[in-house]
Amino acid sequence: MATRKPVLLLDKSEDSIKAVNLFRNSGIDYVEYDIKKFEESCCGELPTTKAPSVFAVEGIFKGLEKIKEYVSLNRGSAESNI
Repeated sequence: MATRKPVLLLDKSEDSIKAVNLFRNSGIDYVEYDIKKFEESCCGELPTTKAPSVFAVEGIFKGLEKIKEYVSLNRGSAESNI
């Protein structure tokens, strides 16, 4: 069964790099999306969205601390899908 992957919205900040490492080490499949791509597309800037953030079926998790909570909650389900 195909499931929706969470989207990790990031920039070049230290917190974004830490968030990427959290996901890579967790075993959770995800999609990376650089926030700068929004500025290059039709959408323009996203003034209310900060990087890093995760957009997932379970909700939106903004900031490194919330991403850590998301990874912690979902690590078990990623391991059970292996």
